[in-house]
Parts: sequence; C-alpha cells; structure tokens
Amino acid sequence: MVDPLPEEIDDILWQEACRRAEVIRETLKDSKDQTTAADIKYLRDKLGLSRSSVFRLIKQFRENGTTMALVDRNRGRPAGHRALDPQREDIIKKAVRKYYLKPTRPSVSQLVRDIQTDCKVAGLKPPHRRTIEARLDDLDLRQRAKRRGEKKKEKKARAVPGQLRASKPLNIVQIDHTKADIFVVDEETRKPIGRPWLTLAMDVFSRMVTGFYLTMEAPSRLSTSLCLLHSVYDKTAWLKERDIEEPWPVAGLPERVHVDNGADFRSHAFKRGCENAGIAIDWRPPATPHFGGHIERMIGTQMGRLHLLPGTTFSNAQDLADYDSKRHAALTLRELERYIALDIVGAYHQSIHSSLSRPPLAVWRDNEDVTPLRMPDDRLQFWISFLPEQERTLRPTGIHLFDLRYWSPALSADVGRKQRRLLVKYDPRDMSRVFVRRPSGNFVEARYADLTLAPITLHEALTARRTLREKGRREVDSRTIIRTALEQRKMVDAAVNRTAATRRGNNQLSQIGDEREIGTLRGVDSSRPVPFVEDTE
Repeated sequence: MVDPLPEEIDDILWQEACRRAEVIRETLKDSKDQTTAADIKYLRDKLGLSRSSVFRLIKQFRENGTTMALVDRNRGRPAGHRALDPQREDIIKKAVRKYYLKPTRPSVSQLVRDIQTDCKVAGLKPPHRRTIEARLDDLDLRQRAKRRGEKKKEKKARAVPGQLRASKPLNIVQIDHTKADIFVVDEETRKPIGRPWLTLAMDVFSRMVTGFYLTMEAPSRLSTSLCLLHSVYDKTAWLKERDIEEPWPVAGLPERVHVDNGADFRSHAFKRGCENAGIAIDWRPPATPHFGGHIERMIGTQMGRLHLLPGTTFSNAQDLADYDSKRHAALTLRELERYIALDIVGAYHQSIHSSLSRPPLAVWRDNEDVTPLRMPDDRLQFWISFLPEQERTLRPTGIHLFDLRYWSPALSADVGRKQRRLLVKYDPRDMSRVFVRRPSGNFVEARYADLTLAPITLHEALTARRTLREKGRREVDSRTIIRTALEQRKMVDAAVNRTAATRRGNNQLSQIGDEREIGTLRGVDSSRPVPFVEDTE
C-alpha cells in the first residue's frame, strides 16, 4: 500500500491528527523517555482514547515526531468524532448565534439549557453538553470574543501591530515577498530579463535572516516552500558553493510562522507540510497592514541596499528620474543572489540593530546554546513535502522531466510493469536530481542519466530549451519549404494522372482479349456449310 503524502490525507482525519499532535507534543515537552500515569490519564481524557491507544500513539510520535504518525489509518471517521443529524446541528447553530454570541455573555450552561429546550420542543433528543462545547471550540476564537464583547480574549488572540514579542530564537519566523528594485540580465546574452522576486524569512527574536529565495517567477507556493527549506537546513554547503566564508549559523524548525493572506501561503501542500512538522501558521488578519512590520522593515532595508547597484529601479519615479535601469543592468540572477547573501551575513548580521541595540548575530550566539535545535525527524520527508511535483511515466530509458532524463538502479524493478504515472518531486534550484515515488510508496533519488552533466536550475533548463527552439525557428527557410511543398504537390498530381491512365489502358486491353476468346457471329457466312471432322478425314 502506498503511503500518502500529508496533502493527500482526508481533512477530517488530518484535523484529528493535528489535535492529537498538539496535545501529545505539549504533554511530552518536559518528559524525555518517561511517561507518568498522570500523563496517560490526562491524554486518555483529552483525546477520548483507551489506555492502549494512548501508548500506541506516544510510541509512534516518539519514533517519527510528525503529525503523519498520528493519522488514524482505520477506515471511516477518526475515533471520538461525533456526528449529529442535520436537525440538531441546525438547532445548535441557531442557538449559538441567537443566544450565545451576544454582548450579554451568557454562560455555556445557559446555552446548553436553551438548546435542550429547543430540541424537546422539536421532539428531538437533546445533545450532550460535551457535543455543544465541541461546537463552540470550532468557532473562530477572535470572532467569538469580538461578538461577545470579550476584549481581553480578543486582544490575547490577536497580535498587536508593532508589539509582537518572541520569547526565544525561532519562536516566531516571519516570511514575506517583494519585487526587487533592480533589473537582472541573462547569463549568456547579458540582456535585461526583468525584475526578480525576493522571498525573505526573519527570526523575530534575534532579527537574524533565517533564509531567502530569489526567482524570476511571481510569488507562489514554490517560492514560499523553498525559502522555508533554506531557513530550516544548515547553510554551510550553500555558502561554500557561493564562495562565502562568513558564517550563517541559523538552522532549525520554527515554532510558528507569520505570513500574509496570499494564496501561496494558503496552499494545501504548504499548510500540510507545516502541520506535519509541528509548525503553527499565523495568517495576517484582514485590515492589519502592520502585522508583519518586522519583516517589512527588513525588506525595506534590503531594497535600500539594492538602490546602489547598476540597474536599480529605486523605490519611486522621483528618485529614478532619467536613469535608464534596463540599459545599466549588469548583474545576473546568480550574481544578485550572492550579493544579497553577502550583505546578509556581512553588513546586516554584524551591524547594531536599532530595536536590539546589538548585532543580530551576537543575540543569536548568546541564545543558541540554551535553545534546543529542533530539526525534522525525517529530513527527506520534510524536504520533499515542500517541493513541487509532476507526474511521469517510467520508460525503459528512465524518467523524462523538462527534457532532462533521470535514472536510478532502484527503478529497474519497476520498468515494464503495468502501473500508474509516478509522482516526481524536484528542486528548481538544482535539477541534477529528482525524487521518484515508486509503486511501493517509497521515494528514491534519481540523478541525471548522463552523469557528466553539470547541475543547473530549472530556470536555466527552460531558458536553454526556449533558446534552442528559437534557434531552430530562425534556421527554418520558409521559401524552401513552400517551393518543395509545391513540387511535391505537382509530383502527386502527375502520379495520380499516370496511374489513372495506365489503369484505363489495361482495362481496354483486357476487354479485347475476352472478345477474342469467346468469339462472335459477326462476319460468318451461314450459307456455306461448315465441314465436320469426319468429312475432312
């Protein structure tokens, strides 16, 4: 049976697994390998499960550490799920709106009595108090507090703009996008190709940049996911590839990420990937533009640095004046990426931050030894859960993706078998390898079938393919094509005419031959006797 990805899990099962993960993670936070009887009793009551089920979930969670380990694999609804008939559900919904969500703040007990009364009048069995409380828990906390006039609860449930506080490193990480104020040029032609998009992540506690992603594509689930992956993993190899010697010590899973309400942050796969790793997501509330103030100020700082580079667009038309950004553009996407990285690990991390009165790197160093590093338990699973995917058929020559061919010895056993298309995960930053989900459900790494090829990005692969096709179109001689097509047309017409003429001639000769063999009375003198054989002898 193929193991599903987080985004493939049924919503009801996933919500229940998230609830279990939150309760178990909080309970086991202070205990290492020992679980007390009080812990087991608390989990039984909180999760509504048997003692053996609680032990089983604890074991699975300790071994795997992800929400996926707690997904109920049994068919049907998850254990503890309550389902009422539509009539009683409607009564509860109306009663909550009519009696409970009022500034007079009626108690839950009063709401229960009101619902019981309405059910009895309708001739229905009243639901249990726990069922009603479960429906209240489903309400949006901020909206509930606002409707009931509970100012303290509403304030507690919403971050105050400009007053966001983090208690430790990676407690809160903010992520946001911006279009860079600079034009970049093509690697080969050195002609302007446009303004790239920058996705940046920042740790609120230390103000350290945790990671970034630069691309020519508009913000999407992909840019958000790749920025998060860059934030979580160690950057030593990444820095070495770009000949950067300064340290960038940030790594680890954040507890919470603060993002805006863009569709990329709301994508199903991004949400499931974060939930599976135990990362909470806080979306920017509507009409609160300063909710992401920390990251927006950081982005403003970075854009200010770009205004010193050739090809800058500045931040407004007044500053731009008569400056021709495209004509002066000189940096490629790779060169701009390295410039931004150098600026982050150099000037930004090493300079005094106004709100900290210290350099961000110094604040991080002071706290990294006392803050436990939380990394994904299954690093491959976490990695591929955020990568984009395509479906491909396994051919005898391997997996073909974007005109590149990949192979792994592990795929040999699957060649020739009747199977569905395979899921292929890829990293646009490095197309030298992909991850293929075999029919067994396991992912295997497949690399270039031609091992002599150098790693390239997806943008480079697509640009090369587009350039090759354009070159092919330029080499096309339209006059020659038309001239040869007309000649072919004449040749076909002549061949048809010759064939028809030959067939008509053959038919006429055939008819003459038939008449000679059968004979005719024409030209025979019947007055003259015809001799018999006997007479001739």
